[in-house]
Amino acid sequence: MPASLSHATRWTDGFWAERVATCRQRTIPALWKRMEGTEPTHYLQNFRIAAGLVTGGPEVRHRGAPFNDGDFYKLLEASCASLAQHPDPALEAKVEEAVVLIGKAQRPDGYIHTRSQIKQQAPFLEPTDFELYNMGHLLSAACTHHTVTGRESFLTIARKTADFLERAFAAPTPQLARFGICPSHYLGLLHLYDTTKEPRYLALAKRFVDMKDIVPEVGAGDDNQDRVPFRQQTEAVGHAVRANYLYAGAAALFAQTGDRTLWAVLERVWESVTTKKLSLTGGCGALYDGASPDGSEEQKTITRTHQAYGRSYQLPHQTAHNETCASVGLVLWAWEMFQCQPEVRYIDTLEQALYNTVLAGVSLGGDAFFYNNPLRALKQQPAPLRWPRTRAAFFSSFCCPPNVARTVAQVSRFAYSQAENALWVNLYGSNTLEAEGIKLVQETRYPWDGTVTLTITQCPETLKLRIPAWADGASLAVNGKRVREKCLPGTYATLTRAWKTGDRVTLTLPLPVQLIEAHPLVEEARNQLAVQRGPLIYCLESADLPPRSSLLDIALPGTVQLTPRFDPALLGGVVVLEGRALVRVSSPKNTEALYRVYKPTPPRSIDLRLVPYFAWGNRGNSEMSVWLPHA
Repeated sequence: MPASLSHATRWTDGFWAERVATCRQRTIPALWKRMEGTEPTHYLQNFRIAAGLVTGGPEVRHRGAPFNDGDFYKLLEASCASLAQHPDPALEAKVEEAVVLIGKAQRPDGYIHTRSQIKQQAPFLEPTDFELYNMGHLLSAACTHHTVTGRESFLTIARKTADFLERAFAAPTPQLARFGICPSHYLGLLHLYDTTKEPRYLALAKRFVDMKDIVPEVGAGDDNQDRVPFRQQTEAVGHAVRANYLYAGAAALFAQTGDRTLWAVLERVWESVTTKKLSLTGGCGALYDGASPDGSEEQKTITRTHQAYGRSYQLPHQTAHNETCASVGLVLWAWEMFQCQPEVRYIDTLEQALYNTVLAGVSLGGDAFFYNNPLRALKQQPAPLRWPRTRAAFFSSFCCPPNVARTVAQVSRFAYSQAENALWVNLYGSNTLEAEGIKLVQETRYPWDGTVTLTITQCPETLKLRIPAWADGASLAVNGKRVREKCLPGTYATLTRAWKTGDRVTLTLPLPVQLIEAHPLVEEARNQLAVQRGPLIYCLESADLPPRSSLLDIALPGTVQLTPRFDPALLGGVVVLEGRALVRVSSPKNTEALYRVYKPTPPRSIDLRLVPYFAWGNRGNSEMSVWLPHA
């Protein structure tokens, strides 16, 4: 199985170098500023109170969501990942001070959950206290800290935490099985096992996953993926973040154990998500609220769901929830699937979510965030919807911003993989790679341009380059001479030879502008088109419309010719797509009639400019749509 080469990769310039720099310079500092203080809620302060360092006064209480601990651990993970690429003594000092504080807050038996500790309540009384979620993120952050710094301090805290969990869940019961909500602890324990090689942690991860098969009927439901025993599941249901964390953890466990009963579930559910329940932007969990199984004859089993996967093909546009964390979870899940079975389809999906919904979750300036990511945003909403319709510096459920930060800070870990005498090139971006027996430079303007050049100093005999499914007509050359190796879309093009210092491999990926239509059962997308170029989905923003034009009146001819043009002055420098569209004047907007007589009006032609979806909403409070009517 291929292994990541994360800390051996350094972005040098271009797309990912710019985003990693923004994360380091703007996002991580903004999150520290938000989480160090006491307003508008507590993060680090909860640890100070739990450690007994704050006494007296009204502030000596837990404030904030029960999962705030976990979200602070994500910030620590992002900070450590950033330090691996760019040493920063001031940031490192913050991290080390926080680690000392966490150690002081931890109970002697290893339990740590500031909400319960401050309230002086026993562990594991209520599943929605998110204890395992918080501790899972602690484990992952501690492993990253140890890998980057070589220090044992945070890892010792993590081991004490895992040892507590091993004792607490030594004899699993159906009641204890209900506590696996938003299960970051699966990946956390497996990260800890990878770091320490302690077999007890692998056994504990297996025990936790197996507990998904013994959840009691009372209190079970699709919202937490426990209405149906895990090994009987056939589709993605319920809260999308919880689902994707579950499947990412199960895939990582399969990689360690080879348990085919896990892989059978993962293949079925992956097929369910990617062929029936995934937004074009890689958004997951289209429903704000719902019931599951919706419409089923099994009326007695229906439960409420929220932020959830819905029915197959239930993919709304304007009311799409698509939480940013869910797409981060999809990135993690896709990566773990690839680790088990190195196929292009997993990295294609990872890239789809990463370049579109994950990056849309943070502003180009790096300090404002989306919680949810619709496919269409209009000033007139069909109903009041939770969460801001523009990016905000803070919102009450602040899980997504540190999740984006740790993903962007560690994006290099997805770029390359190594196994035996082979090197996989998964993501494209200008970087250097230096590991044992490997030294090369990648140069490219991807995703704006499809030419990728690798200059080799040292390389394994077999080099595998990803040919995305959309890249029909890709070609390869070595030292300027085109080679005959196949470059089929959706495969890895394989070059095997004895590489010499100075060898240059050039991959050319066509980046055609493609019109996309949805499956006919996706009702909201019937007779509509979307636009894709390479990994990027494009959208129309009202900021690019002529005066007195309505976004709802724009239609896209099926024969439209869209020309790419790099605009260095727009949105930090992006490729826009330009062409001609039609304006079809609809019925008067001031009528409240639900239905009205259709009166055809002749359309007129206008100039059209589309921008990448990830960059929308950075020019004020604008309207936006990914899908446009097919003229």
